[in-house]
Amino acid sequence: MIEEKETIVDAQTEQQVVEENKNQSESQQESKNAANEFAAEDELSAFKKEIEEQKDKYLRLFAEFDNFKKRNAKERLELFKTAGQDIVRELLPVLDDFNRADKVYQQDNNAENFVVGLKLIQEKFHKTLQNKGLKAIDSIGKDFDVAQHEAIAEVPAPTPELAGKILDEVETGYTLNDTIIRYAKVVVGK
Repeated sequence: MIEEKETIVDAQTEQQVVEENKNQSESQQESKNAANEFAAEDELSAFKKEIEEQKDKYLRLFAEFDNFKKRNAKERLELFKTAGQDIVRELLPVLDDFNRADKVYQQDNNAENFVVGLKLIQEKFHKTLQNKGLKAIDSIGKDFDVAQHEAIAEVPAPTPELAGKILDEVETGYTLNDTIIRYAKVVVGK
């Protein structure tokens, strides 16, 4: 009987140990779950914080780009308003010369002086435009080039060597800083 009592006590002790282990295991599991929840909450808050930072960066970048676009549009508008200002300022002395020549001609009616004055003003005008990068396209006697010339007429060439060459220039072509701004209108020999 003593053995039975010992077995019962051992079984009870064993059962108590198992229950204690089970309770400890549940307690450990609960603390692990709590730790996991805490870690998940920390991770979630870190992600939320990172998302907020990225959102803030994006909004700042977007606002900066929008400001750049507005500033660029404003500068472009100002450029269009003042683009011709430099050339007009350079041409004002030529206009003044025309006005002076007209005034002098009305006072003395000397046609020779007026013609000489106009020639001088024309030279000054050409020099001013050349200083700004304007060049006339030399066409007469050259081969017809579609990239520089616009043929407005074809006439029989006086000699076979002039076939395909430019015989006359109706309107001079111009380049501005090596970019064609007006094609020369020419008569071509055929």
